[in-house]
Amino acid sequence: SYTIDMGPLGPLWKESPQPFTCSIEDPTKQTKFKGIKTYISYRVTPSHTSRPVYRRYKHFDWLYNRLLHKFTVISVPHLPEKQATGRFEEDFIEKRKRRLILWMNHMTSHPVLSQYEGFEHFLMCADDKQWKLGKRRAEKDEMVGAHFMLTLQIPNEHQDLQDVEERVDAFKNFAKKMDDSVMQLTHVASELVRKHLGGFRKEFQRLGNAFQSISQAFMLDPPHSSDTFNN
Repeated sequence: SYTIDMGPLGPLWKESPQPFTCSIEDPTKQTKFKGIKTYISYRVTPSHTSRPVYRRYKHFDWLYNRLLHKFTVISVPHLPEKQATGRFEEDFIEKRKRRLILWMNHMTSHPVLSQYEGFEHFLMCADDKQWKLGKRRAEKDEMVGAHFMLTLQIPNEHQDLQDVEERVDAFKNFAKKMDDSVMQLTHVASELVRKHLGGFRKEFQRLGNAFQSISQAFMLDPPHSSDTFNN
């Protein structure tokens, strides 16, 4: 079950009784089926066990989809996107690792997601046979969607109906505004990147050429050349 407490600013999830962190390290290229299949594995080490397990991206993807299915009322951040080509290039592997670390930090710090049985299974199971059993058990979980509400322990304090409705309306307005604003920011940032790769790039090249021309002019005046300026 998951507990909701009443804080000074309203209801909030009860903090995890056993907070922990988790490291993701040592991305390593692995093969199976005599080299037919190649993948990258990560060493995942939770702080409360200090026992590492090794996970592929597909395991993270499985966990992500379980979280979405289980916790429809909680925002679960996206995993780093898949890539069809260049999956084994060093830059891509390092970039994906950094993003997986950020994703994992959010999971372990969340008072509800961090206590999910499927998440614990992901972090602790090192045996292939037990992994498959736990995976099937998580996929057969019936307390998902609306049924998740049956697992909640709610505060006993009386709640004013009008106050609750006002809070819900305020959150709906916030969520819509935040969604629209993030989409706008993403669009503007993408446009800026496109311009820097296109027209802006040419303008900066022109500016660089102008400075280079001034430098060449100074070099034509030996008494006041760049060596003199450097001194």
